[in-house]
Amino acid sequence: MSEVRGPVASRVACMELSVIKDMAIRAAQTPGAVSLAWGLPSFATPAPIRAAVQRALEEDADIGRYSLPDGIAPLREEIVRRHYSATGVRVDADRHVLVSAGNMQAMNTMLRVLLEAGDEVIVTDPGFCSHVQQIELAGGVPRYWPLDETRGWQLDLAALPALINSRTRAIVLVSPSNPTGRIFEREDLLAMARFARDHGLTILIDDPYSLFTFENQALLFNLASAGEFSEQIVYMFTFSKIYAMSGWRLGYMVMPEALKREAVKVHDADLICAPRVSQMAGLAALQMQQPAHLDFARIIGVRRERICARLDALPGLFAYQRPQGAYYVFPRILVPHRDAREFALRLLREAGVGVTPGGGFGARGEHHVRMAFCVDEATIDLAFDRLTAWYARTYG
Repeated sequence: MSEVRGPVASRVACMELSVIKDMAIRAAQTPGAVSLAWGLPSFATPAPIRAAVQRALEEDADIGRYSLPDGIAPLREEIVRRHYSATGVRVDADRHVLVSAGNMQAMNTMLRVLLEAGDEVIVTDPGFCSHVQQIELAGGVPRYWPLDETRGWQLDLAALPALINSRTRAIVLVSPSNPTGRIFEREDLLAMARFARDHGLTILIDDPYSLFTFENQALLFNLASAGEFSEQIVYMFTFSKIYAMSGWRLGYMVMPEALKREAVKVHDADLICAPRVSQMAGLAALQMQQPAHLDFARIIGVRRERICARLDALPGLFAYQRPQGAYYVFPRILVPHRDAREFALRLLREAGVGVTPGGGFGARGEHHVRMAFCVDEATIDLAFDRLTAWYARTYG
C-alpha cells in the first residue's frame, strides 16, 4: 500500500523561513528589542513620488486597472533611458524590458524560466540567503562559490571551473554584495562573464545597492555595461533600496529578447502585472529632477562611519572588514559560541539586540553576523550601547 502524502509539498515542508525575516520577527516580538537584522531603509518614500501617485489616483481613470504584463509603456521607455545612462547599452522597451514586482519576483521568474528539476545555479558563499530558497523552490540546486575572507571576500576565479557541470545553468551575482558589502572587481567580473559565455551560462545580476558605494564609486563596475555579454545577462534593478520604495514592490529586468518572450509567460501566470499604482511611483522616481536618493546615499555613508566606529570600540567581541558598498557589515564573532545562530539568539535574549546569523548566508558566513546600518543613527547607538554593556557584563 502506497504511503499517503501530507498536504504540503516536500520542497516547502523542508524549507525554513529566511534567516533575515526569522530574526526580524523574533526581534519584533521581543519587548524593547532593537534590531539591526533587516535591511529595511529608514527613509520615507520621497515626496515627489508620493505626490505624483496622489495626482494619478485623483486623475488617472486607469490607476486601479491591470497594465499589460510587461508594464506600462511610459515606465518601460524611462527604464530604457535610465539603462542607457547607467550602462551605455541601448535596449528596446518592447523587446528587452519587463517590469517586475521587485527583484525577488524577478529572480523567481527567471529561475523558473531557466531551470529544469535538478539543474544547478552558482551563488556566492556568503551570499543572499533568499536566492538559495528561490533556486530550490524552482527545482534547482544551489552550488556555492566560496569567497575568501582573508582576501576581503573577493571572487575566487580559480574555484569557478570546479563548480561547472552539464547541469549548470546560471550564476547569480550581487555587487555590492549582501551580506559582505564587497564590490567585486571589474576584471574578475569580466573574466567570470567570459567563462559563463564559454559554458552557455546565464548571469543573473541582482542590483539593489549600486548607489550606495560611498568613496568607492570608481570601483563599481556594472557588468551589464559590457555589451558583448548582453545575450548572457539578465539585469534586475529594484526601486526598494535606492528610492526607499520597498513596500511598493517594484523593479525591472533588462534581458535578451528570447528570454523576455519566455519570462513574460511566467510573470503573467504569477501576478499578471506589477501593480499599476507602483508603476506610476516608479515612473515618478526615474523622472525626479533633484533625486532624493542622492541624500539617502550621503546619509547611509554617515551611518557606515557610525557603525564602524562602534565596532572599532569592541575589538574583543567582533573583527570586521569595512564594507565598500551596500549597507551591511559582516563581522566575525570573536567570543566563545557554538554557532552564529546560537550567538544571535543569545544577543537578542540577553542584550535586547537583533542581528542576523551569518550561517544563513552560506557555510563561509558561519561564525559571523550581519548588521544592517540602513537604520537611523539613534538605533545604531542604542544597539551598540547595549552590546557594549553586555560584553562588559559577560566578559569583563
